[in-house]
Amino acid sequence: MNQWLSISQRPAPRNDGSKEVFFFVSFVVNRLYGSNMQPVLTVKTLQKLRPWLVSSIATLSAREKLLSSLAAFLAILAVGWLSSRFIEGAELVVLVASIGASAVLLFAVPHSPLTQPWPLAGGTVISAFIGVACAKYVPSPWLAGAMAVSLSILAMHLTHSLHPPGGAIALLAVLGGENIHEAGFGFVLAPVGLNVLLVLVAALLINNLLPGHRYPARPVSRIDRKHRHKDLTPLGRLGLNRDDLRGALRDFDIYLDVSEDDLVQVYDKAGTHAFRRKMGKLTCADIMSRDLATAEFGTDLEEVWARLRYHRVKAMPVVDRFQHVIGIVTLVDFLKRANLKTYETFEDKLIKFIRRTTGTHSEKPEVVGQIMAAPVTTVRTDMHVSELVPLLSDKGFHHIPVVDGRGRLAGMVTQSDLIAAMYTCYVMKDESKESHGQSPHA
Repeated sequence: MNQWLSISQRPAPRNDGSKEVFFFVSFVVNRLYGSNMQPVLTVKTLQKLRPWLVSSIATLSAREKLLSSLAAFLAILAVGWLSSRFIEGAELVVLVASIGASAVLLFAVPHSPLTQPWPLAGGTVISAFIGVACAKYVPSPWLAGAMAVSLSILAMHLTHSLHPPGGAIALLAVLGGENIHEAGFGFVLAPVGLNVLLVLVAALLINNLLPGHRYPARPVSRIDRKHRHKDLTPLGRLGLNRDDLRGALRDFDIYLDVSEDDLVQVYDKAGTHAFRRKMGKLTCADIMSRDLATAEFGTDLEEVWARLRYHRVKAMPVVDRFQHVIGIVTLVDFLKRANLKTYETFEDKLIKFIRRTTGTHSEKPEVVGQIMAAPVTTVRTDMHVSELVPLLSDKGFHHIPVVDGRGRLAGMVTQSDLIAAMYTCYVMKDESKESHGQSPHA
């Protein structure tokens, strides 16, 4: 795509708050250094510099921004208070400033490779040790500061513990004043080591309570565990694999602050968005089966088996009297509970299992509620069909009940429904292109 687009071709900029920030910066600079007749810096100038000043990453939701800020507040408050309980003395440093920078990384970008437990602990402690050593053995503070930061970066690279606040703690050990110099290598243990330990515990506790946060960032398995073999999942066999990503990262030859797992997930999500765009506004309500055979918890096994055979279906939703889905029963649920270890024929075993037991006591299930799978995964009628793809491929589902806005059963979608929808959509697009004189594969 040509990056030199005309103004009319460019997409409208997002409302990411940069315009308001530019106005504020321009106002402050002109008040300090300019005049009413000749401003030093204008908003228009800042807008032209916007591509070099403002990151182009996708805007986060207000909820995520608020939660990460609140998490950092709680963590720093806890670290400061607890550190003051262990470190006594009015002249001693209780909380090092670099922990504030670590908190930004831990709670704003918790999946970053720079924020994981080893980079946080190793990078900070190693850098503090190097900073103290440079302060003790290099006479010039400016030379000692430069050496402390540069050697810390090298050491963090070599130990795979790159953590940006490590550079700050190394410089603080050199230029932090007499109290830090008198503490010597004890500064590495307290307050630095203590602060790191406490903020790490806070990150483990708080991050795993926040929706969408994983800490530490655990690798996402793409192996098909549903069917107990080592092949990749159906979606994992297509597109990029880890070797492709590693090769691309080696070609950059520069540190990118994103993990391989997050790159894979971004690629998968981008594929879902592209699929949604190509499929149009097609929802589960458009492709689901509506005339369903259903059962209730107390329906006899023999009756449910007869319905499955009569309608030639492999699954049946189980509902309550309000039509809320409480489970699902499949042919497999019947077959796996028949006593296959006896010497009777398969047909005899199945009949014995399905048929109701006479009398008041039974040693086998009698109603469908005793063999159904529960709880059951459901989807909403307004869900886009693109979101069905991972459920019906990687997750191993073959049938998924569809519910309306009140949670009542509205229909059922299957793998066959999704395949038919995809086929119909692409055939119609090809026919539309041919009618307009375009190549169907364009």
